[in-house]
Amino acid sequence: MKKISFPILILFCLGLLLSCSKDADDDLPQNPTAVDTTANLKKTGDSAKDLLANADYDKLHVEIAYVKGFRPTQAAMDGFVAYLKSRTFKEEINLVYSELPSPDKEKLTLDEIAELEKKHRTVYNQGKTLGVYIYFADAPAEEDDEDKDLVTLGAVYRNTSMIIHESTVRKLAGQSIFITDADVESSTLNHEFGHLLGLVNLGISPVNDHEDIQTDANGEPVLDDKGNTMGNNHCNVNGCLMNAELQFGGSAKGKNALRTSKNGDGISAECRLSGKSVLKMLKSRTAKGGLAPGLDSECILDLQTNGGR
Repeated sequence: MKKISFPILILFCLGLLLSCSKDADDDLPQNPTAVDTTANLKKTGDSAKDLLANADYDKLHVEIAYVKGFRPTQAAMDGFVAYLKSRTFKEEINLVYSELPSPDKEKLTLDEIAELEKKHRTVYNQGKTLGVYIYFADAPAEEDDEDKDLVTLGAVYRNTSMIIHESTVRKLAGQSIFITDADVESSTLNHEFGHLLGLVNLGISPVNDHEDIQTDANGEPVLDDKGNTMGNNHCNVNGCLMNAELQFGGSAKGKNALRTSKNGDGISAECRLSGKSVLKMLKSRTAKGGLAPGLDSECILDLQTNGGR
């Protein structure tokens, strides 16, 4: 019998091993960690019914991403979960905290906010779980003008994305000994999430007309090409959490909406919550022995009609 030399045997075994390894690798997915993010990159209000009802998603996973040193208060987050459970049918709501480094920006543009989300967000829709991302920033919004007393507390810019300017929240709360960080955080979170739930006429249609209209700098109605007034996605009922007076710049949505087209995705902030208006509202309610307002009966009816509580 012909003998096989030892070096040849070694080369044969090595070739067999490499061949088996290649076959095994071919059977593995090319990118096993890839996540489909498209369902979370839609317009504000597009996921309203999914958030309210349990037909497609019965769990809610909220990523609380915050810059180190700017984590929201536990009181505000407890109240936020209670708010969600009172208005949606999601019984399993999980908050996952993610501490992030500062982007070292004096002010944040909407482009930059979106880029930070793209870089850091880890929670997306998966199976029966709906994912939401809330970023608590250490910098104010680019459009803020403190000389004119115009500061932004928060904004929604996609169907499951929200920005809270925590540094501005704390600065505002510090202007009154009767108002806490948690009071301002709760008002901002609940108002902005109201928009994610489709309020007002932003993903779900009102049962009865209670949407306020856009106005210009002089308080005059803004008309469309046909001479009709245009809604501003805020409630016209006094005392409602979604009232237009809480919006940055009053009810002039068209003039003050944050927009960007840098990446061609048409991101826009449908609401910019005014620090001045929220502070005024909280001071007024504190003087009367109350805290931040809730939703009025019309907003609640809209939610109930579209799958919520």
